[in-house]
Amino acid sequence: MTTLSAGKLWGLRRLADEKGRFKMLAVDQRPPIKNPIKAMRGTAEAPYEDVAGFKLMLVEELQAETSAVLMDPHFALPRGLSVASPAKGMIVTLEDSIFRETATGRLSDEIDDWSVEKIKRAGGDAVKVLAWYRPDTDAANCRAQEDFAKRIGEACQAYDIPYLFELLVYPLPGEADQTKDYVEMAAKQADNVLESVRRFADPAFGIDIFKLESPVPAKGIGDGTDGATQKLFDEMGRIAARPWVMLSAGAGMAEFEAVLKHAYAAGASGYLAGRAIWSEPFKAFPDWDAIRAGLRQTSLPYVKRINALTDEHAMPWFDTPLYGGKAEIAHADASFRHSYSGMGGA
Repeated sequence: MTTLSAGKLWGLRRLADEKGRFKMLAVDQRPPIKNPIKAMRGTAEAPYEDVAGFKLMLVEELQAETSAVLMDPHFALPRGLSVASPAKGMIVTLEDSIFRETATGRLSDEIDDWSVEKIKRAGGDAVKVLAWYRPDTDAANCRAQEDFAKRIGEACQAYDIPYLFELLVYPLPGEADQTKDYVEMAAKQADNVLESVRRFADPAFGIDIFKLESPVPAKGIGDGTDGATQKLFDEMGRIAARPWVMLSAGAGMAEFEAVLKHAYAAGASGYLAGRAIWSEPFKAFPDWDAIRAGLRQTSLPYVKRINALTDEHAMPWFDTPLYGGKAEIAHADASFRHSYSGMGGA
């Protein structure tokens, strides 16, 4: 059994359902929502009311089937908090969607005027950070991304809030399928995905939950029964060595469902997904009535289907090898008030 600080334990419990499985909806996307809207509107920037209005609709229509919702501080949080269910966990994004592209790779940073402290003060149950990472690129680039992740991990420990960390490999300058879009790298190598997880599994980063991509392109994953693919997922789960969930990375509904089958067989505890759930109805923009109808007729049944899959096959987060079936707070006795520092643990 591994003990947790009080804030970390409570936050993890808030994100999961009562049986310890994560069914989490992402509405924090920025370019994947802003870019189609500005293209449809024919404007240089996506109108704030359009982006915020769509995110508000996602919360209203889909949160009932979730265990937690991931929001950004630009659009989703200021509009969604008033309608968000207090029975659901709230994850808040910290990383800026605008990254720096260099000759040796991407560099991530926090959203300006935003911090772990502000997320905690605003009522967040967890901090989410996405880091672009290529373990096979320049050592200085890797080190900068590792320092970025570690700095946030230390802040999450200081403010005693769970750290949910997302990793994405991406094409380096000059490689095929070069894009700055938030899409799965079509030619990604499983070794790069697995090595990225291995590096950040070091306890020094303070990561509580991994949000991971498929080690193979989702479009070629088949029906979720391929043995060679399963071995890669099994290895990813072994390396993660803590609770982990799957991201959808823009995969289609059937593709993501197949990804989840592999992930759950490898010990994943759920999902944190957005576009696989709501991208089809979003195509009706700017017809708001059609979008809402699509969310009810297409997205909700899909969420119920992957929730049933999660209920049947996902591993409760406290059953992962790190916790061995039981996670308790440190100093769960008369010494608690003396020993708890409020700064991440004992």
